[in-house]
Amino acid sequence: MKRLVLVVFVALAVSASLPAQQVSFLNFDRAAQPSFLAPAAAATDSALALTPSLAAPAAALPTVSFSPVPSAALPEAPRAPQYGGRNDELGYRWDLATGYEYVHFKSAPFSANMSGIHTSVAYSLSEWFALEGSIVAAFGGDVFGPGEMSKYALFTGGGRVLWNRQPHRLSPWVHILVGGVHVNPQIAASSKNSFALQAGGGIDWYFNPRLSFRGEVDYVLTQLYSDSQNNFQAGLGVVIHF
Repeated sequence: MKRLVLVVFVALAVSASLPAQQVSFLNFDRAAQPSFLAPAAAATDSALALTPSLAAPAAALPTVSFSPVPSAALPEAPRAPQYGGRNDELGYRWDLATGYEYVHFKSAPFSANMSGIHTSVAYSLSEWFALEGSIVAAFGGDVFGPGEMSKYALFTGGGRVLWNRQPHRLSPWVHILVGGVHVNPQIAASSKNSFALQAGGGIDWYFNPRLSFRGEVDYVLTQLYSDSQNNFQAGLGVVIHF
């Protein structure tokens, strides 16, 4: 009987201690957790800590504006030289012209219509002025009989003023030249040679930078046979630029 009472007493004591052990087991300190549970607990805490920030409005990022930096002004490219009334990149200064020339010579002893060749060379000093040298050689029919053929040679030099054709192909010009003239046949007691003044102008049509076509008209004053003559000449030809 005593043994039975003792067994019952021990059983009741064990039953009373079990709830307290269960509560202490459930409320164990986090520091006592096993090491393999620590990362999971840290991840849970981090997720909980980040959760409020997701709901909060994100801080406004500063706006950065970029304005273009003005570049330094580049110097203008040098303008292509313009000579002889031409606006081309090559800037030729020399003109060589040649072509057909008609000459009407009128004097007291005789008058003649002659045909020949006109050749001139010009060197441009600027866009609008050039130095020029000119030669005209023309021949006509007999004036005093067989063998008395009329001949005319004019040698002059001077200046030419021209208009820059930019942007047109036509370039008009004027010139004044002085020199001498030689006329055949000879008249008794008079010379075949005399002073000459040539004044006139023309128009050049520029086909390309190397080649132009020219038309010109001139008044020529001569002093032969103790008198003055007013002559007229006109021509057509080509001009080579170099």
